[in-house]
Parts: sequence; structure tokens; C-alpha cells
Amino acid sequence: MAFSLDKSGISVAEIHRNATPAFLYEAALKFEKGSAISSTGALIAYSGKKTGRSPTDKRVVDEPEVRDDIWWGAVNIKLDPQSFLINRERAIDYLNTRDRLFIVDGYAGWDPKFQLKIRIVTSRAYHALFMHNMLIRPTAEQLASFGEPDYVIYNAGGFPANRHTAGMTSTTSIDLSFQRREFVILGSDYAGEMKKGVFTIMNYLMPKQGVLSMHCSATQARDNSDTSILFGLSGTGKTTLSADPKRFLIGDDEHCWSDDGVFNIEGGCYAKVIKLSKEQEPEIWNSLQFGAVLENVKFDHFNRVDYDDTSITENTRGSYVLDTIPNAKLPAVTGHPKNVIFLTADAFGVLPPVSKLTPAQAMYHYISGYTAKVAGTEVGVKDPEPTFSACFGGPFLVWHPTKYAELLAEKLKKHGAQTWLVNTGWSGGAYGTGSRIKLKYTRAIIDAIHSGALDKVATVEDPNFGFAVPTSCPEVPSEILTPRNTWADKAAYDAKAKTVAKLFTENFKKYEAQASAEVRAGGPKS
Repeated sequence: MAFSLDKSGISVAEIHRNATPAFLYEAALKFEKGSAISSTGALIAYSGKKTGRSPTDKRVVDEPEVRDDIWWGAVNIKLDPQSFLINRERAIDYLNTRDRLFIVDGYAGWDPKFQLKIRIVTSRAYHALFMHNMLIRPTAEQLASFGEPDYVIYNAGGFPANRHTAGMTSTTSIDLSFQRREFVILGSDYAGEMKKGVFTIMNYLMPKQGVLSMHCSATQARDNSDTSILFGLSGTGKTTLSADPKRFLIGDDEHCWSDDGVFNIEGGCYAKVIKLSKEQEPEIWNSLQFGAVLENVKFDHFNRVDYDDTSITENTRGSYVLDTIPNAKLPAVTGHPKNVIFLTADAFGVLPPVSKLTPAQAMYHYISGYTAKVAGTEVGVKDPEPTFSACFGGPFLVWHPTKYAELLAEKLKKHGAQTWLVNTGWSGGAYGTGSRIKLKYTRAIIDAIHSGALDKVATVEDPNFGFAVPTSCPEVPSEILTPRNTWADKAAYDAKAKTVAKLFTENFKKYEAQASAEVRAGGPKS
């Protein structure tokens, strides 16, 4: 029996539901310009003009059921219900003009107690394969009894929003209605909008149930002795550092922490592949095989991808199923974390490579979410720029950041986890003068956290930020652990450190009214 989208107002005759990767490859190669198969077997696809997310075009519908819950402002920009319906109709009309559509029905969340049924409706085979990778794939029996989804994403990214519709600021609009349980994409073919749409939905629904949704990766010791979660925005190393052959991978980007432990939201990984090498990141390299999607990459006449070529974008990406990582743990669930690691790419070269945080400092730095926007992750960002992104995932939050911070504080206290701040950014000077901290050193720091080696070493207090800085770490030169030592001009370091501390203080003013005295005291000392 043919699959019907009549309830959605869509009447296209050719609809392919949960097609196999092989079928989607054929469709992409036949109907989507520029598609190719890489020398390692991945589908190469292009997202067009938009090669990153468009956060300023994201809208949340202002509805009575959710009005008092949502953190309205620059992250969650209000959209009136009428404008949503106009955009929805525009998307449906566009999808109805397509020769064929692809449906992906899958799940968000590996814990059955909190799992959501998600439906993707798209006209592009590349988008269908991407979400086949990123959602949790149902078995044949689950698909047969799938029924109506909890949320539907209508991806009409190939068609623009009407700039004259109330609330529009461009031809791109990414709209979420919690009342209708629908998500509409216009004017962007960047696949990451669908993935982050699902995450945004989970970021609203999970805290309502006392579950902390997190922009983090997660790993588990092979002997099941401990779990770690690593927070961080794109480009800080979440995916790279979680692809650790010494540990089981739970997931690389989106997780939830419930009373039972941690579970992955996704069925796959979405890795930055700029400058990817087999030697540095073998797990990711080997995952870019048949079934994977390579986005916006350049390749030669033998279809060998040039991962150093950034002529399309620096935000080149690879999407692949968790199953291709040899050390992935499936189902992707684990226990309560022993270590919570905040990853930051400090473009000023001021923060130490590793710092041990008190509970108050952990809350302060979680709410602050300091890092650098890495080139290409968002439209218009060419060089790393310092930014504060609440909870290391500001663009995807729905509640006020203190809601997530309170949940984290409660879970850290209950389960006795230690929090660390790890700088994967610059050393020896700011961006343009210093150099990026070597990946092998960051890996060694993460290993020392997991082994407990850093629990036993002497620390010194950072004079500007107050946190405890280890003075030694196995496999890491001790001189780089104190950032001031790496600067040729010590006075320049002192001045820059005070500047960054002031940036923290200024940024935190917007949260002071909701933060306790203890949390406020977790900030910079100078």
C-alpha cells in the first residue's frame, strides 16, 4: 500500500518512506546536481548557498501553552501563529510541486521512556540519507507500527520564505510550533537545520520531565567503571575527543541526563571534516564509507576528497551512523557521569589547557558557556570570534539558561561528578599570534582526567579566574599548563587576561538576578 501524506495536505504520487541508503544514493546521483560518490564510498552532497545554520532566522511560535516557559529574545524569536501558518502553507505548496518526496520516520532518544517519534518530509535524497543517519532507525516491526509521529519536520529548504510575511527578516525561516508539533524549514538546504531542530524540541520537552538535555558528547570506560560527558560548541572538539578507541562511544553531540543515567538523542554522528586525516582521527576517517554523507567538500577526478580545501566552506561535514564506530556502545545508554568536561576554544590564549572547577565555578562557567565561534559553523563567521553561549548550546536552548544550570547542579551534587574546563584553543598568544593547542596534548589531558592522574597532582590558583590549575600532566609539557609561561610578552598576557575576565563579568550581568551568591562568586577574581 502506498504511503500517504494526505493528513499533511500533501498529495505527491511518488513517496519513498525509509528508503535504503542504496536507493537514496541512486536518487541523489540522478536528481541532485553535483552529487557524487567519494573514493571511500560516502555520498557527496551540496547544500547550496547556506553552508551553516542561520540562527537569526530561527523562530518559535508564540502560543498560550508554552508562552510562559520560553526564554524569549535573540535565541527564541517570537513568531505569531498566522505567520507560521503562512510559512507552513508555503512549504506544503512547494513540496506538492515536487516529482517525488522522501519520508524518514525515526526516533530521538535511546531511552524508551523518553523517546520521541520524528517524521522528516523532504524532496532531497541527501536530506533523507542525512536524517536516516542522525535519527535512531526503527526496525521493520517498529516501522510497521510507527503510527502518527510526535513531531513532523517539513523541509522545504529549496524554496524561500516570503520576506513580506510578518516576522521575516530574510528569505530563510526556521519555524517551530510546539502546539502543532511541527517544524518548517524555508530558504536553507543546510541539513544541520533538521538535526538541530530535533535537539531544540528535546531541549524543551526533557526539562519538563526533570531530565537535563545537553549539547555534549559522552563516552564510557571499557570496564564500565566510569562515564564522561564533554560539553562544547561546534569546533571545540566534542566529536574528535569522543572518538576515543580506549573508551566506548555513547555519542558525539546531543545527550540527556535522567535519573537512570545518560542517553544519546541521536543514531549517528555529524563531524566537522576540515583538515581530517586518517592518522589524527582514524575512527571518523573510517566511518566515511558507504551510507555516510559528506557535505560541501571538494574532490579530484578520482573522487578523492581534499579535506584541506575550504573553497566552499570551512564547515565541511560528515554524517554517519553510530554503528560504523567500532567502539560505539549500542543501545547508546550509560550510567551517571564521573567527570563533566567543559570544552572551550579560547581565541585569546588566556585560559589554561586544563582547570579543575569547584561546584560554584562549574555553574558559573556552564551558564557563561565561553568559547569561540569557529569559522563556517554559522553564516558570516570567517575568523574565530569570542562568544558566550549559555550552557555551551545557547542557540538551541528553549528555557532560560538557569533552568538547565539548576538541573546540572542538582545532578552533579547527587552523583558527585567532578567538573573540568579544558581549553582546546590557543596557547602562546591570541589567535593570529599563538598556535592552537596540539590535539595530542588535549587527548593526553582527557586521558589523565579519566585515569584519575589529575586528581593527585599539585595545583596553583589562576590569579584571574580563581580555578585550580594542575602543574603537571602525563604526556603534556608542564610549561604550557600555565598559559602566562607560553607568552613571550608577559605584560601583554596580563592585560589580555584582565580583558577576558572583564568579558566574563560583563556577560554574566544578564544572569545575576537569577544566580545565587555562591554561583556569582564562581566568576573571575579580577
